[in-house]
Formats: sequence, C-alpha cells, structure tokens
Amino acid sequence: MPLAYALAVVIVLIMALTWIVLQVQITLAGFLNSESLWSKAQKQAVIDLSNYAVKGDAASLASFKHNYGVLESDRYGRDAIASGHFDTAVIEDVFRRGSIMPAARPGMIFMLEHFSSAPHINEALNAWRSTDEKIAELNVVADELQHAYGTGGMSAQEIERQRERINALNTFIEPRTQLFSVEVVNGAIWLGRVLFWGVLTAFLLAALLWVRMARRILDSIRGSEERYRLVFDSAADAIVMIDETSGKILDVNHAATVWTGRTWDQLIGDRFVHLFTQQISRKEGSPAINALLNADGSKRPVETQSSLVDWSGTPVRQAIIRDISERVAMEQERRVAAEALASIVEGVIIADADRRIVSTNAAHTGITGFTTRDLFGKPFEDTRRLPDGTPLPSSIWKNIAAGHNWLGEVQSMRRDGSTYPEQLSISVIRDTDSHVVYYVAVFTNIFTSKANQRRLEHLARHDALTGMVNRAEFERQCSEAIVVAEHERMAVAVLFIDLDAFKIVNDSYSHAIGDRLLVKVAERIRQQLAEGDMAGRIGGDEFTVLIHRLSLREDARPMVSRLLASLSEPFVVDEYEIVLSASIGIAGYPLDGADATALLANADAAMYAAKTQERNAFRFYSPMMHADTRRRLQLASELRQALARDEFHLVYQPSVELRTGRIVAVEALLRWQHPERGEVMPGEFIPVAESLGMIRRIDEWVLQAACAQIQAWDLAGLPGIRVAVNISARWFGQPAFVEGISRTLQARQIPAQRLLLEITESAMLRLGEDTERTMQMLHTLGIDVAIDDFGTGYSSMSYLKLPAVAYLKIDRSFVVGLPDNGGDAAIAEAMIAMSKSLGLTTIAEGIETEAQHDFLVRAGCVEGQGYLYSYPISPDKIERLLRPSASQGTTKLRLVPPKRT
Repeated sequence: MPLAYALAVVIVLIMALTWIVLQVQITLAGFLNSESLWSKAQKQAVIDLSNYAVKGDAASLASFKHNYGVLESDRYGRDAIASGHFDTAVIEDVFRRGSIMPAARPGMIFMLEHFSSAPHINEALNAWRSTDEKIAELNVVADELQHAYGTGGMSAQEIERQRERINALNTFIEPRTQLFSVEVVNGAIWLGRVLFWGVLTAFLLAALLWVRMARRILDSIRGSEERYRLVFDSAADAIVMIDETSGKILDVNHAATVWTGRTWDQLIGDRFVHLFTQQISRKEGSPAINALLNADGSKRPVETQSSLVDWSGTPVRQAIIRDISERVAMEQERRVAAEALASIVEGVIIADADRRIVSTNAAHTGITGFTTRDLFGKPFEDTRRLPDGTPLPSSIWKNIAAGHNWLGEVQSMRRDGSTYPEQLSISVIRDTDSHVVYYVAVFTNIFTSKANQRRLEHLARHDALTGMVNRAEFERQCSEAIVVAEHERMAVAVLFIDLDAFKIVNDSYSHAIGDRLLVKVAERIRQQLAEGDMAGRIGGDEFTVLIHRLSLREDARPMVSRLLASLSEPFVVDEYEIVLSASIGIAGYPLDGADATALLANADAAMYAAKTQERNAFRFYSPMMHADTRRRLQLASELRQALARDEFHLVYQPSVELRTGRIVAVEALLRWQHPERGEVMPGEFIPVAESLGMIRRIDEWVLQAACAQIQAWDLAGLPGIRVAVNISARWFGQPAFVEGISRTLQARQIPAQRLLLEITESAMLRLGEDTERTMQMLHTLGIDVAIDDFGTGYSSMSYLKLPAVAYLKIDRSFVVGLPDNGGDAAIAEAMIAMSKSLGLTTIAEGIETEAQHDFLVRAGCVEGQGYLYSYPISPDKIERLLRPSASQGTTKLRLVPPKRT
C-alpha cells in the first residue's frame, strides 16, 4: 500500500506538472498571440497615421485610433498587472479588446505579475515599455494632423514634415518591436526548456524517491519475509500451509521436512492427508492425535491443530503439528508406573505433607490386611514402630525433609493386631518450590528374609553337614576363650582330630555313606564334651575341640582318651558296620601359642605326628613337630624341581620263579637322588607328590624310563623279561591313561606282554565305576595288571574278576610271620588257593628267609620278591644277572644274604 500511495502521488505530481506545462504553453501561446497582435497594431497604426498624413481621410484616422486604442489598452493592462493593483475584470476586458485567447489570460496575468523579471520576459517588457512614449507621440501627431485637416488642410511641406516625423518614430519603434517579438519568442523557448527540464527533473526526483521508497519497502518486506521464514523454519513444531480448496501443500517449515524425511520440493504439491496414517480432522481449534509418516516407514505420534487464514485472497489452512513422542512416552511410563505400583510385591504408602495416608497399593493390603479406606487420613506412624517398640523418632522426618531418604527396619502392625518386621524406605515428592508434597514409603515383609539371614549366618559359622562350628567360628570362639583364660590365668586346649583312612572308607562305599558316617562321628564327639566345651569341623574328616578352664593342657588327656575310645567303636551306617580310628593332636594356651591360629596350626602338627608314628593315638605338641612340618614343606618345594633337574632314577628288584629260582620279571622302583640329602626313599616323597598333584607327572616319567630301559635291554640281546611299573590311582583314572601307555609302547616298539602295571587295592577302590572300563581297555591292548597290597585294605573280591587282572601280590605283612604265625599262614594259603581257582598268578613280597621260601613253594605260590633273592639294584647289575654266562649252572639266585644252604 505505501508503494501504491507513492505511485499515486507521483502520477498526480506528473499530471500536475503536465497541467502546469500545458497552462504555460497556453500562456506562451497567449503571449505570442498578444505579441503578434500588438506588433501588428503598432505597425498598422504607423501605416494608418502615415496614410492619414498624406490623404487626410477619416478612415485612416479611425483605423489609427483603433490600433492606438489596442496598444494603449495593452500598455494599461501591462502596467496595472506589474503594479500588483488591478481589477481583474478590467484586465479581462483589456485582454478581450486585445483579442487575447481566453485560456491564456490567467496565465498571462500570473506571468506578468510574478515572472516579469524572468529572462527574456524582462527584456521583452523593457523593449515594450521603451516604445510607450513614441507610440504616445504618434497619437500626438495624429491629433495635430486631425487639427490641421480640421482647420483648413495642410501644406505639402507640413505633410512631408509630419511623414518624416512619423517615419522617425517608426524607425525608433520598429526595432524595439522586433526585439520585443524576438524576446517573447526566446522567452517562450527558454520557458519551454525550463519547463521541460523542470518536469523531467521533477519526474526523475519523483521516480528516484519512489524507487528509494520502493527499495526500502521491498527491503522491509524482504526482511519481514526472512524473519517470517526464520521464525517459520525455526519453530519447534512442524507447520504446513494447505490450500483449503485442493488440500495440497503450499509451504512447510524445516521441522516438517525433518520429521517426514522428505525435502521441501517433495512435499510441495502433495496432499496433506498423505502425511498421516489416519483421516485428518478439519475442525478448527480442536487438537487431534495422529501418527506422522516418515519416508523410511517409521511413525511419529503427533497432535495436529489447524486454523483457516486468508492468503492474498486464497483460503489457506495452517496446520501446526506438535511432536508428542515424549508425552506419549511419559503417559506410557506413567501407565506402566501405575500398573507397576499396583502389581509390585512391595507395599507402597503415599502420605500427604502432614504424613497422613492418602493411598496404598494392593501389595500393602495383601501384607497388612489394611485397605486404603481403612487408613485414609490416619497418621503414617500409627501402625509402625522401631524394632524395640518405640515410636519413629522425629529425626527421621527431619532427615527426610533435609533431602535425604531414610532406610531402616521397623515393626509393623497387621489388621489382626499381629506384628511383623519390615524393611522400610521413605522418600519425598516435592513441588517446584522444593516444598514437600507427598511422602512415599516402600516396604517389604522381611520375616522370611530375616529367618533366612539367621540361617545363612548360622551356615556361615557352622558346617552344613554336621552342624558343628566351622573354622572361622571356631577361631573366633577360641580367641574369646583365650582372652578369658588370660584374665583368669587358666589354660585352654585345642584338639585337632583326623580320622584314619577315612578316604578309603569314603571311596569304598559312597560319598553319601561317608557323609552319614561324618555325622555320626560328630555326634560321638559332642557326647564327650563337657559343659562349655565346643567342637567344630574344619575339613573333610578333620574335627577340632575347644576345652575351657584347664589348669594345665595335660588336663585334657582324660577327654582325649575317651574320644579315642569312642571313635574306635564300630559305626553302623545303613546296613554297613564300619570301624574307624582317629589321630589327635593337642596344643594348649599359653604354652603352645598365644592365639587361635597358632593353637590350630600346632595342634595340626601334633596330629600329623600321631598319625605318622602310630595312628589311633594322640600327641601333645612340641616344637620339634614343626621342624618335621618345615622339612615336609621344604621337600615339597624341592620336589617340584626334581623332574626338571633329572634327579629321579629307577632301580629294579628281580621277581623269581620260586620252584626254579629263574628271574622272570623285575619291578621298577623309583628313587630320588637328592643333591644334598642323598637318596630319598619313595615313602617319604610320594605322599608329598600326591598332595601337590605331581604324582601323575612322576608316573609318566617312570613309565617312559622303564620302557626306555626295556628297549635298551632288548637291543643288548637280553632275555625278554616282564617289567612291572607301579601306577597311582590319579593317573590310572585319567581318560587318556590307556591311550598314553599304548602310544609309549608303540613308540618304543615294545610288546604289551612285556609291561605289567601294578596298582594297589586301595587305589582301585577310589576309581569306582571307571575301573572296569579301564581294565577292559588294558585287556584289549594285552597289558596285564597286578593287584598290589591285596588284603591290607577293604578287599573287594569283585576286582579279582576284572579283565586284565592277571597277578595277585601277597603283601609282605602276611609273609613276614611265615611259617610260624598261624594267622599269616592261613591267609597266605587262602590267597594262593583263591588265585589258583581264579586263574591268577601269585607273587609274594618281602621274602627274606628260606623257611618263608619253602612254605610258599609248598603252598603253590608261583613267584616271589625279597631280600632273600636280591635288593633293588641298578639296570647294569640286572643286565649282568640276565646274561646267559651269568646264569649257567644255577637254578636259584644267590646274590645277597641270607645265604641259602
């Protein structure tokens, strides 16, 4: 509109200028017409006067008077206008008498009044005024001539004189008349130019002003549009402008392109309804929920609201699309929270700022029996107390009001009046001014968990199988007993009890039987305790006893004796009767240690001494026992390096055929050549190797060394005797045991019959169900097995029927009493007879006398070993014994004492 107004002003201005120019042109035309008439009147007056002077006719005088009247009228009008004091009607009459164009009269009056000093106009007027006197003089001449002719005529001289006078006047007037005409024309030209340039300048100025105004307005419009586009595009909501008639999109902002995944060009011209999954409501003012489609197929929950606006005469619907994803998510969360609140197992109480209950959940009703209606408006503290029965202190609420949560145990009351322990957590909900609006309490019935906690605490301090205290609890109570003993100057004794051969019993029957046996052992130990004493189980078959208020540690001896006697009596477990014994070590405060750890360690050392020296016995601790323990520890450390340093070697003890004395086999026996201690016997280091888990590596080394020796003897051309190798239960029970032996025999190219594996009866008992499978695989390979130390443990006749079992070794404990001990003789004969019936070869160990040899021969024993025939000797000595030259002429071996007669 400002541009339109400005344009209208310019047009009006141009029209006004054009009108002015037109008026000026009319005025100029009037001036030119006036000049022409005035000049013509002046010239005609001169001519008429000259004719009158010559002829004296009245017509010439009348014509002169008429033209002179025109000239005089023009002069009057000129001077009157120039003076500024004139009668317009008179001037109009003057211009009428002068035949001036009516349209030019106002302009001429204006020009003469206001622009008489303008260039060329001023000169023309000056030229005009300069003729006034001369023209008036012409009138004087006319009057004289009229008088002369009226009085009698004129002479020729007078006529000539008057004509010369007229000519002289005309000579003066004519150039000025011409100057007047020229200046009027020049003035018209000048004024035309002025008007042209004035109009042009005015037009240019108006155009310039209009252009500047248009530019400013356009800049303002452009700035407004940019600001509008900036606001339009920076709006957080998507805005879409739609043609109300066609439903097509006219414009969209940036948010709309981002949310739809489409460009501006792709959206413009598309139908608005294509943006949504559902029909769009066109009702103004009411928001509608819908889903906005993205180009990738995803959907965005939105709320749309539209209004109809006029866009340059076109009805346009403006749609504002608001993303309500967060609101939908919050509503979903709120719904989930409400459902969770209703379904969680914890009870929830909501109280107002005055701590009066306003709401509870279903779990609260299920736990306490109180509904929301029962408790509505009641103080929160009415149904809850601290565990000691006191009310909830105000410090709890002050702490919560200070911005902290409170968590603790309280005693809560049910609807039926009973109470239960609960874990209670209280927090607050605040408004925007941080004022407390609600208290939220979440609680759990912890009756069961407290019972479980007590049970777990009991389990943490007690052995789950026997119910006795465990090591940690035993040490704790032992420490407390030491403090009391120190205060009362008394003694405290710690007994360390270990069952003898319990592992064999456990493996022979089952772990379940073993566990029940341990329970019965624990019962017997408890039966021997005095009031105030305590027993514990700190290991598999290891028990401890704490005896209070002793004067001396030796005062524990009677109880220890009762314990040994009680534990040596048979136990009946299910249908089994099991006989056990125990080894007990005793350490006392203050003599053997100042704390529980030292007493336990020293009692353990004393127990080990009792087990090593005798079994079914007890020992009081002495410092020398720890020396033995340290020696065992040092031995364990050195044993780890023995294999790497190649400190092991094998010796071989011959096995002879008893009837002929011929060497038919050797047994490979392991020796440790310690660099400092000298030769260490297997009985000393094998138990240590088993406890360290090194026995398998040692077994493998023994097998490799024995097979290498067999190969060396074969290459030396010696007789192909059988070589027996002792195998531990740990290696025998490995899945790859048989495969390893087979691979070794193949690598050394040794027949399977040349190798005999010896395994003790107790080791077989530990293997359980895997024994038969392993025996079957060995039998398939052709490798024989000898059962060593048969009869010394819990003998199982079923093992004698297993595949691969071809030899039965009679332990030396049954040979040493032959032939005088009737029991040994009966056992030996029974073993030999049983072996014959089962097809097994018997080998007697530990034969040292001729009487033993002869008894075994008569009894039918096939082979024997012992010092009567040979000590364990080195491989080269075996080689000398086996060479043919060394064995000619002899039937029995006579290498070592005692000599046979």
